[in-house]
This record gives sequence, structure tokens and C-alpha cells, in this order.
Amino acid sequence: MASEYRRNPAVRSTVAPLFSLALALGLFSAAACAPAISTTTGTNSSMSAGEPTPDPRVGLRAGKFDAASAAWNMKLVSTTQPTEKFAGITNSDLAFTGPYAIQGSYNGYQVWDISNPSAPTLKTSYFCPASQSDVSVYKNLLFVSGEGNSGRLDCGAEGVKDTVSHDRLRGLRIFDITDITNPKYVGNVQTCRGSHTHTVLYDPKDPENVYVYISGSAGVRSPSELPGCVKATPDKDPNSALFRIEVVKVPLAHPEQAAIVSSPRIFNDLTAPVRHGDSPEDVAAAKAAAAAARARGGYTAVVFGSERVLPNQMIQPLLDSVVKARGGTGPATTADSAALRAALPGIIDRMVGPQATGPGPRPGPTQCHDITVYPAIGLAGGACEGYGFLLDIRDPAHPVRIAAAADSNFSYWHSATFNNDGTKVLFSDEWGGGGQPKCRITDRREWGADAIFTLTDASGTPIMVRNTSADPAGDKMAFQNYYKLPAAQTKEENCVAHNGSLIPIPGRDVMVQAWYQGGISVFDWTDPKHPKEIAFFDRGPVDSTRMAMGGSWSAYWYNGNIVSSEIARGLDIFELVPSAYLTQNEIDAAKTVHFDYFNTQGQPKLVWPTSFALARAYTDQLERSQGVSADRLSQVRQALAGAEKSPSMQTKTALTALAAQLDADAAASNDGARVRSLAKSLRDLSAS
Repeated sequence: MASEYRRNPAVRSTVAPLFSLALALGLFSAAACAPAISTTTGTNSSMSAGEPTPDPRVGLRAGKFDAASAAWNMKLVSTTQPTEKFAGITNSDLAFTGPYAIQGSYNGYQVWDISNPSAPTLKTSYFCPASQSDVSVYKNLLFVSGEGNSGRLDCGAEGVKDTVSHDRLRGLRIFDITDITNPKYVGNVQTCRGSHTHTVLYDPKDPENVYVYISGSAGVRSPSELPGCVKATPDKDPNSALFRIEVVKVPLAHPEQAAIVSSPRIFNDLTAPVRHGDSPEDVAAAKAAAAAARARGGYTAVVFGSERVLPNQMIQPLLDSVVKARGGTGPATTADSAALRAALPGIIDRMVGPQATGPGPRPGPTQCHDITVYPAIGLAGGACEGYGFLLDIRDPAHPVRIAAAADSNFSYWHSATFNNDGTKVLFSDEWGGGGQPKCRITDRREWGADAIFTLTDASGTPIMVRNTSADPAGDKMAFQNYYKLPAAQTKEENCVAHNGSLIPIPGRDVMVQAWYQGGISVFDWTDPKHPKEIAFFDRGPVDSTRMAMGGSWSAYWYNGNIVSSEIARGLDIFELVPSAYLTQNEIDAAKTVHFDYFNTQGQPKLVWPTSFALARAYTDQLERSQGVSADRLSQVRQALAGAEKSPSMQTKTALTALAAQLDADAAASNDGARVRSLAKSLRDLSAS
């Protein structure tokens, strides 16, 4: 999820709250208030067997609500603009419960009824400003993250101006949504670094509680504001708020009693990984911008070895603090400016995290950006700034790091997704923090991409079949390849890998992913060495003359549709259409998987109910892979048609007989596992 304080080139992985304030104020201009308008758009979609050439995403006309769009193998069903209090404000992440999509916003959240995807309706909105307002649900509870300095406990719009204030909320808000039209703010949990994101984990062994992992990447609060917050590194103070996550235990019967129960130090002993730095084009642009700023009296600072321009929205509060510190009032004087310039190097050093104080390498990451838990396999993927983690979560309150991967091509490990079998994990790299154009034709394919890993056992042997009762503590990660949006974007479009989820295509690893103004990409990573795009949607830039934030923050599959939170434009809903890469039967089988609720950071095990669509999906896949003979496929299709039209004992017996023949075929097939899956689906139909 994009950090508002990483949206300036001066900012990297761990930046203090003043950057948050500066960029929150500076990057988003207030748009004209717009009503909640839904439009159904019949975007043309090419269904060619190969990628469309030339790529229609290149050169699209710019515009906020009238930009040109391009789609391939998917269709925009509707787009719904924000309501008045949310217009012109950043839309953030999504969570789902029943027929509702809950859309986070820097002004709170909106709840949309998407039971009719072509015409979503607003169920309720809750005005409660905070960054980022990432959302998750569990049963009747809604959890909302808050990290920036301006969030208030009372949800007020006036913000918090004092450096230390007991009105400030940095942590987790908890709402009771039993009546979703009237959410009740029932409690909060304050944390030392706020909650940039969070992850909800339910443990079947503990049905009375739910656990929330807090990832906060801002600076450490003053102990005068929240007692117990310590900025010193753990080697100087064992109570340090750095190098740890927070685990919150929420009693389901009394969510107001939620509290931190542990602070696991999953980062211990890691050193800073090698980073790739900026591209040559970005280095040249930064130098030119810094020189121009200095020439006109602006403020610059060296951040991670490069001189960067500091925005006025950051500088002004600092100048105000200098004036206040000397007991003055009014505008800053020349002496105040000189004092701030002298102090800036120390301020920046404190902002960018702990530095090495003696010989040896610089310490590694101090916090995760996002953690995805997969309870069915007892593992979590931690996207932790400079590393990708594999965590053992079988004891929810005490997650343990069992593996860590670093990659010099990755700038900022952002989020994680497991495949359904639990044999692979994909990490995204939010290079540029979500506010920079990182999909230009000059940008390297390995930067700002996804990295795909296969999981191995302790001996390094790939895990082909996950035994959910086995101890995962020895699991390791083996890198396979990168996936990056294949269409070059312009310098006016913020674009980098961001939030996505699996699409429940049986027997395949297919994912939909948001790329900010790069749009939405659907890709198949069943073969981890050769991921391939199979569908996309994209709009032109929000503005053709400058960088204006927009694009898809997150795109998730939920009960038959793809739902996207568009940063500037509202809520988009899409449907997949059949193509050479995805048949109607595969899409129909995916639609049989139903969620009562869905948080992408709480990955559910996908289970397909018995259906004719499932059997036909496997049949189509075997035709694609040539896993069985054409004659056998014809027999299967005829048998399925007969059984669906006239479900008799005779047709069921035919399915059972075919299943036995497929079992024999599997031994000699180049796609034996899928042949066995088809055989099982036929037996299940026969028994139903």
C-alpha cells in the first residue's frame, strides 16, 4: 500500500511523520465535489490468441473521469465516483463482507453494496480522516489502520497540530459493523509507530479471539504522547519500538478490550541488503531539481547518498518549530532558516532509521510493510522493507521468522501472495513508494516488479505437495523469476507493482494485480519461471502535463468479479471474458468459489465445490496442455453433457468408468496431476 510519506523522491523506506504531513498536504489537490455516480462501460476487449500489437495501453488519452481506456480479455462493468466528503481524497485498500465492498480512504471509509456489480450503491460512509485507513473485517468487526500524525481519536477533521498530543490516533481503530448502515466506533489500540497496514489472523484453536498483526513504518512516537515508546535501537534499550511488529489480541465478545499481547522481534540479526539505487534517469533528474532548488533558495538534503529537494509542506512546519523553540511568533527569520539548514542533516539521519554506530554493516529493516497470513499452511509472507520473510504463525501470538530473502533488484518489499497449494510465494516491490513513474520504457524490467519464489524443505528440495500437518519450520525460498507489467507507461503515471489476489482458477496460479496508473494486470504464474500476462485494463494518465496521483491501489477477486479501488476515480468493477488463455468453463469454475468475507492479507484456502464447470475447466486445461488424447477429451465432454442434461444412474456410471480410464491415462500423461484432478471431479459428480 502506498505510503504517503514515500511519494516524494526524497523518501525511502522508513521516513518520519513530517514527510507524511508534507506529502499528504502536497500531493492531492481538492477536486470538485462529485456525487456517487455509477456508469456501465462497454470497453472493447480483444480476445486474440496473442497479445494485442501494438499494445493499446500505450498513448491513451489523459483525463480524470474522461480518460481513454484499453482492455484485453476483461471488461469494465462499472465505475463509481466517491461521495462528497471523499471526493478528491486518496482511496486506499479494500475489504469485503457479504455483498459489501469496504473501501478505505484517507478520509475514512465507504461501504458499497456490490450485489449488482453494474450499479454499486452506497450503503454508508464513515468520515474519520487518517492515513492510510487500510481496512479488514472479521465477522461483525471492522479494523482500520491509522499512521500519520493528523489522525484524531475523535475522527475530527481539524487534525493534530501539536508535536505531542493525547488527541492523536496512531494505531488500529475497531468498529462494530453488526448494523453496517450504522458502524459503531468501539475502541482503538495505540502503537508506537502507528499502523500503516495490518493483518487479521483467526486461529481455530482460539475461537474466542482474533489476532491482528500491526505493521507501522513511521517514526517512533514520543513517550510523552504514548508511554513506553523508545526510539533507541535494541542494543541500547531492550524496550525499543524498532525491529519488531505488534500482535494485538481482540476478544470477539469485547473488542473494546483489544490490546497488544506481544511484540515479536522478527528482524533480529539482519543487516541492510544491497540496493539497486535509482535509475540513471532519476539520478540526473534529482541532481537537476536539487540544483534548481538551491538556486532559488529552497531546501535540499542528502538522503541515502543522493541530494533531494524537500517540499515546502515539510519545511514550513519545521520552520514553525524553530520559531516556536526560540519563543518567537510570526514568519521565520533569516537566522531561523540558517538554523534549520544546519539542523537538516541530523533531522534526516533520524528520519531514515537507525544507523550503524560502530564498525560493521548497517542494521537491516526495522518493520514490515505488509504481512500476508495463510493459516491453512501455518505460514505467513512478510514483505519487510529490505527483505521478504517466511514466518511460522502456528502460534498466532508469537510468529517466528524461518527464512528471509534479499534481492538487490528489489527496492522496497511491499506485499506477499502464496499460491493456493502453498508451494510458491510472490513478493511485490513498491520501488518509488507508489508515487513515482517506474514503468517507463527506460526502467529495468527487474525493478518495481514481482519476485516469484518456490518453497523448499530444509534440504532444498522443492515442495511439490504441501502436507498441511507437516512442520513448516524448515521451509526456505528459492527465487525463480520476476513479473512486471509489460506495457511501458509515461513519466506522468505513477506505476509500480501493488496489491492483488489470486483468482480461483482451478489447477492454475492466476493473479490479478493493481499497478497504480499502470492499470490492472491478470497474469498466470503456474510456471514460476515463465509468468505470462493473460488480461489487462488501463486508463490514460490523470493529467498529461504533470504527475497527478491516481490509478488502481488494489484489485481483488471477490465472488465472481474483480473489484478495484481507484485512487482518484472511485470504485471499479470488472469481469473476465473468455480468451485463448482462459476459457468460459474456467471462469465459471472460479465463480463457484464463494467467500463470506475476504481480506487479501488473510489468505483463504480455495476449495472448489463439485460442479460441471469444474470438470469442464480441467478438460479445457488438458486440451491446452495436450495432457490426454483428443478422443478421451471428446468422451469426457459427451459424458458431462449427458449427465448434466439427464442425471441418471446410467450417466453417473459412465462418469465413474471414465474416471477409472483417466487414472490409467495419468501415468503416461505429461500433465498427470491435472488428469487425476479431472478423474476426481468426475467421481464427485457421480456421487453427488
